[in-house]
Amino acid sequence: MEHPDPAVFLTQEFWDERYGDQPVWSGDPNTQLVHYVADLPPGTALDVGSGEGGDALWLAARGWTVTGADISDIALRRSAEVAERMGVAARVTWQQADLLTWAPPVATFDLVTAFFVHLPGPHREALLRRLAAAVRPGGTLLYVTHHPYDLEVEGLRPHMPEMFATGEQMAESLDPTVWTITTAAPIRPGTDKDGTPVTLHDAVLHAVRRTP
Repeated sequence: MEHPDPAVFLTQEFWDERYGDQPVWSGDPNTQLVHYVADLPPGTALDVGSGEGGDALWLAARGWTVTGADISDIALRRSAEVAERMGVAARVTWQQADLLTWAPPVATFDLVTAFFVHLPGPHREALLRRLAAAVRPGGTLLYVTHHPYDLEVEGLRPHMPEMFATGEQMAESLDPTVWTITTAAPIRPGTDKDGTPVTLHDAVLHAVRRTP
């Protein structure tokens, strides 16, 4: 696959066009969100790169007070409409944010999540540090991306190695004296661009901020 310019994927224009006039995603929560969060007591949550709101709305339906942040106004409007239909609008705030520069409030959230927010290495590291700073003591940071393994499947992902990292590489942005860190590379079924079944790999960084 051709090596595109990563900068194209970092603009509001790209994502507004991507979301267009029709829903793109299923609306279901991400598998790893359910795995790691289902048993946590509800609190305050920040979902970064919230897209059409599937994860944020799942959290809100389970009693969390959620902020969903995304660069696309179209995605945020669509999310807000679904929240109204679900009856959870009072528990969700929608924030338009450029993740290259936006910093959430420090030490505010019991849970901070980001799913499939792919940025070039230095930008990813800077975002991880800002998101980590937003987690309260005892809170959880969950950052999940497509694993570099997926680049080995022809045509599955854009050939931009700089946009992919393992959980272990992402964990290097955190201070291990401050965080209890686990990483994983779980697999799940999926399809390639032609609809052929393939095995997908996630890169998971799960970290809990230690209490003083």
